[in-house]
Amino acid sequence: MNHTSAAVAGAVTFVWLGMVLAISFLEAPLKFRAPGVTIPVGLGIGRLVFRALNAVEIVLAAVVVGTVAAGGAPAGIIAPTAVAAVLLAVQLAVVRPVLNRRSDRVLAGEDLPRSRSHLWYVALEVLKTATLITLGIALSAT
Repeated sequence: MNHTSAAVAGAVTFVWLGMVLAISFLEAPLKFRAPGVTIPVGLGIGRLVFRALNAVEIVLAAVVVGTVAAGGAPAGIIAPTAVAAVLLAVQLAVVRPVLNRRSDRVLAGEDLPRSRSHLWYVALEVLKTATLITLGIALSAT
């Protein structure tokens, strides 16, 4: 893989990783601990924040995929790039719609039990984080 493509893809990968860590593992759990933040308010904030995060993730993923594809990357870089993109796609196409429907119901006043879909989203975030770390290190070594 050429040096410029690896540098660009690596930088974008670490920006993507930083955003996921900051939002998913710092902001999301902390907002519900703030004084006066009710479940509906927290859900409303979370939906806005994650919609923005996911929009930025789509752009960052497209840049990483495009740069890796154009840079003639080896399989050791192509594989984690594809895994990160697939994990994001599953979150957006499969899990987020379920979470959005559930949060719509909660915001409409329904009292619902905890959602297993949320656990799936978190598990995918953990896997995506590990994949982005792996990808970023592989790109840095190129």
